Amino acid sequence: MALLVVLFSSFMDLVDATIVTVAAPAIAHDMGAGDAQIQWTIAAYTLALGAGLITGGRLGDQFGRKRLFMIGLAGFMVTSALCALAVTPGMLIGMRAAQGLTAGIMVPQVFGVIRASFAPAERAKAFGAYGAVQGLASVAGPLLGGLLVEADLFDLGWRTIFWINVPISILALVVGAKVLPESRSASTAQLDLVGALLAASGILLLLLPIIQTETWGWTAASYALLAAGVTLITIFLVYERSLAGRGDAPAFDPALLKIRAFAIGLSASVLFFGGVGSFFLTLSVYLQLGTGRTAWETGLVILPYALGSIITSGLGVALAAKAGRILLITGSLTIAASQLVLLAVIRDGSDPGYWLLALALFIGGLGLGLAAPILVNVVLAGIPECNAGAAGGVLSTVNQIGGSIGIAVLGTIFFAAVTGSTTKAPGLADYRHALSIVLVVTAVLYLVAALVMLALPKTAAEHVDP
Repeated sequence: MALLVVLFSSFMDLVDATIVTVAAPAIAHDMGAGDAQIQWTIAAYTLALGAGLITGGRLGDQFGRKRLFMIGLAGFMVTSALCALAVTPGMLIGMRAAQGLTAGIMVPQVFGVIRASFAPAERAKAFGAYGAVQGLASVAGPLLGGLLVEADLFDLGWRTIFWINVPISILALVVGAKVLPESRSASTAQLDLVGALLAASGILLLLLPIIQTETWGWTAASYALLAAGVTLITIFLVYERSLAGRGDAPAFDPALLKIRAFAIGLSASVLFFGGVGSFFLTLSVYLQLGTGRTAWETGLVILPYALGSIITSGLGVALAAKAGRILLITGSLTIAASQLVLLAVIRDGSDPGYWLLALALFIGGLGLGLAAPILVNVVLAGIPECNAGAAGGVLSTVNQIGGSIGIAVLGTIFFAAVTGSTTKAPGLADYRHALSIVLVVTAVLYLVAALVMLALPKTAAEHVDP
């Protein structure tokens, strides 16, 4: 029962990271949201989640993982309801950021709860169930988003994608209060709230002028924001180094970057996850606004990608200990190939049929399943076991931030290409042109990621939890 509670909660978090991409055109139409506001609706969640992961994990270690899990889950329920009640794009973006922060409190406790609930011999099965839920969420996100938007239950439209979290959260809170075990770490390390705030603020300042390019243009203020972001990131690194030098526990220990495999792994991870979220956002907009598909039809088009990922994810996990680096490189190259296949499918000038789209996306899913589930373990293979926990937290955070950066940069390129090629209302040709640019850029991203991965350790570290 404890496992079911944390798996349901993880399912909600994973679905909420993807469900908005399919609902984005409906949100834009209903609320009059601009392109930048739609990007922020998605990026705000992943950015806030990434900013909260390490601090959330430390809070659970110090004050009790069950307690923090329940607090995070309750906050996730409340912020989901507030997202559903949003009346302006700005309010929705703010509530999505708050929702991401509550998920950042809730998600890190899942692994601690599993460790406290199961004997070591049974943990592999529990983590296997967690991996299965990740696969299920990848399928459910686009499909559930399309179904709920299309069904328009109680005339709520896209708002049901957030309302659905409320009853699930209530059930998980009631059951969790009875069955979840409490556990905490023996460590008394202080929370690095200053470091977390500096990092989040610096990244926000870097993303802000990029996403707002279409609205603001590149002015002196835009460059000033970029300079301020770089300055804050620099101050963050200096501050973290000083904490580590005093023997405290920083949110990010810069000494980890001296480990070559880890530094290379961070680069590979940013490249890999930087292309995923932005690709699905731009593809969803192309399918709905460009080809005229409904949200449900868009979900069905994306379904083969998730199915391909499920097929190969088991193979990737099974072979990670023997051929982790090869699987990562193969997965990245396969995704790059799928982007080029999809480019060929959409470039003939007509509305592509379902099966051609499905084939290209299925190939991409096969690549994602090979690489994504084992990327953290392979990157951490070169890290001493005593540093594996801290490095894993940093890497998970960087994955989320990489996704936010990808949405900011590639989303901006896409929307600028749509509106920049016509003075009239954009048509299929404009959306096809914009998506073609994104496909070329993401194909190059995954090719570069594959080259970077050549420098990673050959196998995965068996001692690291998934």
